[in-house]
Amino acid sequence: MTDQLDPAQTTSRASKGTLLGAVFLMATSAIGPGFITQTTTFTAQLGAAFAFAILLSIIVDIAVQLNVWRVIGVSGLRAQDLGNRVLPGIGYVMAALVVFGGLVFNIGNISGTSLGLDALFGLDVKIGGAVSALVAVGIFLSKRAGVAMDRLVVVLGIVMIALTAYVAVVSGPPVGEALRQAVWPDTADFLVITTLIGGTVGGYITYAGAHRLLDAGVHGPEQVAQVSRSSITALLVTGVMRAVLFLAVLGVVAGGVTLAADNPAADAFHQAAGEVGLRLFGIILWGASVTSVIGASYTSVSFLVSFSPVLERRRNWLVIGFVAVSLGTFLILDQAPTTLLVLAGALNGLILPVGFGVLMWVAARRRDLLGGYRYPRWLLVVGVAAWLLTVYLGWNSLSGIGALWG
Repeated sequence: MTDQLDPAQTTSRASKGTLLGAVFLMATSAIGPGFITQTTTFTAQLGAAFAFAILLSIIVDIAVQLNVWRVIGVSGLRAQDLGNRVLPGIGYVMAALVVFGGLVFNIGNISGTSLGLDALFGLDVKIGGAVSALVAVGIFLSKRAGVAMDRLVVVLGIVMIALTAYVAVVSGPPVGEALRQAVWPDTADFLVITTLIGGTVGGYITYAGAHRLLDAGVHGPEQVAQVSRSSITALLVTGVMRAVLFLAVLGVVAGGVTLAADNPAADAFHQAAGEVGLRLFGIILWGASVTSVIGASYTSVSFLVSFSPVLERRRNWLVIGFVAVSLGTFLILDQAPTTLLVLAGALNGLILPVGFGVLMWVAARRRDLLGGYRYPRWLLVVGVAAWLLTVYLGWNSLSGIGALWG
């Protein structure tokens, strides 16, 4: 995908639309249907103490993304290309894992769009999924596909946050208690924290924003400041959405309401704001899901196109094909295949330490790939500490694969 920008205009244009688009592409990729269900479930489980998990996960996520965006941005190379430069063949492995995980989760994303339109209009789930997929395809059929994608994810990202914030106000959460427990929790669940981290910077999500900047021509040591600010902003946008969704649900469960087990998120919005809340939930779920369809498709294909000039020239058609395969599988199965979702989730847990490990090796030992850029020592230390945590997450993810064999 190219934005057909004049190279001389790249920096000025990137400082506005493209940088904001990269920020929201990463953020909205993370804010998918799983994100909404996960946040609702953990809030109902932990109550106000979940604020601590959110805060700590945001800090770790920033440590990961600061390094990922900086290494990719400074080098001007996509993650899989850096992988092959460090260890020939590892880039192909990374690409295979990302594409498989992205495809499986995209089926779940399309399922989320169908549920969103069902809650909003009562639309049949198969029709809703097909309509949503056509929206995504329409973006990549545009002559200015990059600009269209940037604008859509920004608009829908802002709408999701605004509507969720409204429900948070209506539900009347105990904000003071949440703030206290954010720094001094009654209970801290490390498994919940690691789950949040894996769901926010795992799999294709890790690379969505950074790859978008490369495609827009934003790279090199002179772009470090813009790239770093964008990476932090992307995580903060995700964190804001997580926080307002947490507060919206907290206001409901703090009042003693037990959420419906089959769809706790929809029930929380319904309990908070009645039928209006249910309709708003439909808009939010659809927005979260369709932007995740776009993010998963775009980023997964970005892991393939650098292997051949032919693939690069056919990029938009590959993205459209990716969406079409996801939709076709959803229509056949009526839902995301549970076993494949477990497997893809487990593989995503392995992608993070492998891919992040490659990037940290480049930061520490391959200055030649960074154009002579001297990597900040403090950021390297922070990155290594975050990488050790991703190794722990990856080890835990192996249990998902083990469960399938069981």
